[in-house]
Amino acid sequence: MQTPDGTPSFLTPIGYENNSCGYCHSKANSFSYYASTTSLTPAFYQSLLDRGWRRSGRLLYKPDLRASCCPQYTIRLDANSFHPSKDQRQSLNRLNKHILGDGYVKEASRLYPLSREQAKKRNTEFDLVERVHESELQQLRTPPEPAHTLSVTLETDEFTDEKYTVFENYQRIVHHEPPSRISKHGFTRFLCSSPLTTSRSDIDRRERKLGSYHQCYRIDGKLVAVGVLDLLPQCVSAVYFMYDESVHQHGFGKIGALREIALAKEDGYNWWYAGFYIHNCVKMKYKGDYHPQYVLDPESYDWNLLDNGLKKKLDKKKYISLSSEALREDVPPVNESDAEMAEATEQPSNSDNASVDSDDSCPPNPDLPLFSRGMSGILTKDQLLANVDLDHIKLRIRAQEAETCDLVSWEDSDINDSHSIKGLIAELACAVGPQLSREMTVSFG
Repeated sequence: MQTPDGTPSFLTPIGYENNSCGYCHSKANSFSYYASTTSLTPAFYQSLLDRGWRRSGRLLYKPDLRASCCPQYTIRLDANSFHPSKDQRQSLNRLNKHILGDGYVKEASRLYPLSREQAKKRNTEFDLVERVHESELQQLRTPPEPAHTLSVTLETDEFTDEKYTVFENYQRIVHHEPPSRISKHGFTRFLCSSPLTTSRSDIDRRERKLGSYHQCYRIDGKLVAVGVLDLLPQCVSAVYFMYDESVHQHGFGKIGALREIALAKEDGYNWWYAGFYIHNCVKMKYKGDYHPQYVLDPESYDWNLLDNGLKKKLDKKKYISLSSEALREDVPPVNESDAEMAEATEQPSNSDNASVDSDDSCPPNPDLPLFSRGMSGILTKDQLLANVDLDHIKLRIRAQEAETCDLVSWEDSDINDSHSIKGLIAELACAVGPQLSREMTVSFG
């Protein structure tokens, strides 16, 4: 996508691969299509998110939900309709009470009493934006002085030793990673080298920050938590959240989520994208506790409410596409004799809800084109040829600009050969779709 200042979005195709699963720890049952990038506009990345993509540093990937052991569903929350649960409200209230202290609360209520209407509203309504700022130092009326000082700031995503100290502690204490696997290089590559361009833009008559930022939480001057965020035209996308062990008892996981939702509401981003929802992973199901949450249909790219009905479906089948189910329901029923024959010959299927227990699953055929894999949400070969002008995809090769048709070997290259230049670019176009195919620049070298 080309921005007004001419900034393009560069993509380099990598291909379809299977890797170990970070959720169920299967060694080879997590399948995704991969690409890398050095530069993305926030609007282009927003469109990728809405097609089931995600980034890890400069690596982009689109999971194959149908084939993977732990399907990863893109979810988003409507920040303007969000109503925190009792548990979520209590977490925020407890933190505010800890920061302010009983002495401050008592003396401030005497010096600055609320009106009857204000007191009634506070007791009957929970204003999320108001409450997340309630104990911040710059919001307080003094005297008296609070028990602690809290500041929350949006900062650039640059590396600092202060941030790395929080990361190292979080990875070692919370994720139990050995020190040998935690490094400044890994931290920088994962959380401090965003490909997103940073800017300020007027969107819906409001100026918003766009790009990657670190939301830094400091108590008494010490950095205790960092939320890594991608601020996009229509959402706050949560990349990662980490906190120091000293604030573990304050439920900073919930605090971070509530602050990010409040940011989406307060600054007009409207949606909070919490990454992937993995229903069969206990550690990831907590994301469904924030309402109203919507799940991206992996085939139609429609958004469906994550309600109890959809959760019950996911209890029975790991892979769900409501649009596909609706199409099947529209198919005329077979006659009675055909149904009896089908019932007599039907064999148990392991495609939809197979429990992948073996680490010895067959690796994907490296020679099979992406459009022939049956991966959900991917253009078929016919759709690709009908909707994407493969001959005029923009290219950057060793800093030189061109189009695919300018390549000497383009005409002789085979779209069915996933190792050829035409096959590589065709697979990328299948994965990003027609619109983004016209906007992207494919980069080599």
